[in-house]
Amino acid sequence: MVVNGGMWGSIGRSQAKCLLQCVIGSVTALALSDQALALPSYAQQSGLPCTRCHTLAFGPGLTAYGRQFKLNAYDLGNTQSFVPISAMVLGGFSRSSSRQPAPPADNFYTNNNFSLDQASLFYAGRITNHLGALVQVTYNGIDRTVSWDNLDVRYARAFSIGNTGIVAGIEVNNNPTVQDLWNTTPAWGFPYVSSPLVPGPAAAPLIAGGLAQTVLGSTAYVLINDLVYLEAGGYRGLSDHTLKHVGVNPLSSPHMDGLSPYWRATLQFSNPINYYSIGLLGMTSKLQPDTSVPMTDRYRDIGIDGVYQYTAGVHHVTANAAWIHEQRDLEASFASGASDASSNSLNSLLINVDYIYNQTWSSTVAWFDTRGTSNQLLYASAELSGSANGSPDTRGYTLQFEYVPFGKENSIARPWLNVRLGLQYTGYLRFNGGSSDYDGFGRSAQNNNSLYAFYWLAF
Repeated sequence: MVVNGGMWGSIGRSQAKCLLQCVIGSVTALALSDQALALPSYAQQSGLPCTRCHTLAFGPGLTAYGRQFKLNAYDLGNTQSFVPISAMVLGGFSRSSSRQPAPPADNFYTNNNFSLDQASLFYAGRITNHLGALVQVTYNGIDRTVSWDNLDVRYARAFSIGNTGIVAGIEVNNNPTVQDLWNTTPAWGFPYVSSPLVPGPAAAPLIAGGLAQTVLGSTAYVLINDLVYLEAGGYRGLSDHTLKHVGVNPLSSPHMDGLSPYWRATLQFSNPINYYSIGLLGMTSKLQPDTSVPMTDRYRDIGIDGVYQYTAGVHHVTANAAWIHEQRDLEASFASGASDASSNSLNSLLINVDYIYNQTWSSTVAWFDTRGTSNQLLYASAELSGSANGSPDTRGYTLQFEYVPFGKENSIARPWLNVRLGLQYTGYLRFNGGSSDYDGFGRSAQNNNSLYAFYWLAF
């Protein structure tokens, strides 16, 4: 890959390889050391049931304690002897209202598919005092590849200045928002799982997974008096050579040009029953669609999010909301004929409300709404995946029901046996710009309504 912009361009081959080897090598060495062998994953490390950190007895929704545990570098409270390795398996049955014109992937049918979606291995937990990590390697059961997945390595300290309590830290990650403490931002937002074998909309903000596993960045953060959270840092793109070494297809690289700044600010309040937060986040990125041409596209994402949690006895209610506005300056795409305008915008709204009984039974109602500037080249007409009118507008709802039998104080094989069984229905009122014949080939938005019955195991 051609490295552009000197020290502010994409991370070069030797630099990225060295940095990556340092991060993974350090974690691996600690995992194989005597100390790490005396140490496993989060529940065994803390000696607490999964319900202490998660709203449902099997994550990823976090309680106030769970957010503190992550904030403090996965090293909060008295550490028990543990093994820092966990595994996860996810799969299920997928059905859409109408069959797709072609199978969604090799070795699958146009509808009614059973699948092993993914299997992951984790290093998850404390490494040493004030230092912890989540390192994930995943086998993708759809395209049958192995690659690195989410990475979050962090160091944090708690201290006081006068009467002001402070937790401050620094972390390294490979997916913007994976470091976030709230289940509103894309990496950990609802739906936590979804089928890879049913139709999905054409457009989403870049920050919503568009950079995942193709970049490496670091941010510094601080929580003041358990009230104000501030975070800032930046990301650089990984070279094609480095992506191959971590199992990622270089064709998926957005070719980030220079440093992409990221920031986050949140205000939170709580009492024994209620928790509230409201936050802002933002990121600016320059991408180079054609690395042989110096022109770039610029993406500026800014989001507003909020959380409300109510906990009283066996009843738990969580409401999450996030709105992201993305402004795009598409100089490179316009010049190359990939966009019919030099500017474009996209707005994404997601609201979900969960009711959980006894951290075992869960029901969720969610509303999603994506709207953006029409662009006949950016959202071109194509069967199933395209837009006849060049619009990305998609809106609909998700209904989800789940059962989590384990993860409590007296559960069998605690904490090593965790099962989450769910039924997810997604309905579309509008899809890629239309409700009927949205793609120009006669398909309606409702044809993409889907049912996903899933199993999610962790051990």
